[in-house]
Amino acid sequence: MTQRSSVRLLAVAAAGVAAAAFAAPSAFAAPAPVATRAAAPAQISAAFASHESHGLQSVKHDGKNTTVSSTNWSGYAATGAAGAYKSVSSSWVQPAVSCTSKSTYSSFWVGLDGYSNSALEQTGTEADCIGGKATYGAWWEVLPASESAYSVTVKPGDSLTATVTDNGNGTFTMTLADPTENWTKTTTHAGSSGYQDSSAEVIAEATEVNGSIAKLSNFGTVTFTNSTAGGTALGSLSPNEIVMEGTSGDVKAQPAAISGGTFSDTWKAAS
Repeated sequence: MTQRSSVRLLAVAAAGVAAAAFAAPSAFAAPAPVATRAAAPAQISAAFASHESHGLQSVKHDGKNTTVSSTNWSGYAATGAAGAYKSVSSSWVQPAVSCTSKSTYSSFWVGLDGYSNSALEQTGTEADCIGGKATYGAWWEVLPASESAYSVTVKPGDSLTATVTDNGNGTFTMTLADPTENWTKTTTHAGSSGYQDSSAEVIAEATEVNGSIAKLSNFGTVTFTNSTAGGTALGSLSPNEIVMEGTSGDVKAQPAAISGGTFSDTWKAAS
């Protein structure tokens, strides 16, 4: 074999070794990234939910025909004679809460009755700061009982739709859906004693805990859309605007003007 041929063969062999080295996986190569799902935030427990309730507190008329204040509700309520509203519905995006070391609470829901009587059938979500930790949840309630929590996951940014319907036989069906987390919960229950179907509400609230109105969580702004009462856009029914105020008259949460079925509600102060 000539010297030139030997050199050529050695070059080909070396190239083959190099290619094999690059093709073979290295024992020291970095592992491929593994897709991870963010951990769910804390969820409200059934035991804790049993201490919470959502009835209207301390309504005051401010001289305007359709504006009132309350120490725990903020939003809109369509009102009428008994039997005026057999259903209510709305959608919203679950807000995130900004927490400090203090415990605060907020809820977002739809309901029938409750504005001008002590009955109330409702379902919604909450966004709390418990011991400084953001905690979320979903629930239903028929007064005078406290709320009942659903064993589901609710996260900030989730899309929610809630509906309450009078079935015409003494029972109400409360449906809450979270397509973001792929769950729907439906509860059918007897209505509150003395229910009238005389009001339909879409509300952001400072939750009542252990019989007292809690400090309001800083939820920023929540926007309710597709809000209807009896199948009609809520804004078309000249609903009462409800402003949440503290006992000293300071605004805690303020609804913006309603257009059709859409309005936003903004946190102003914890108390």
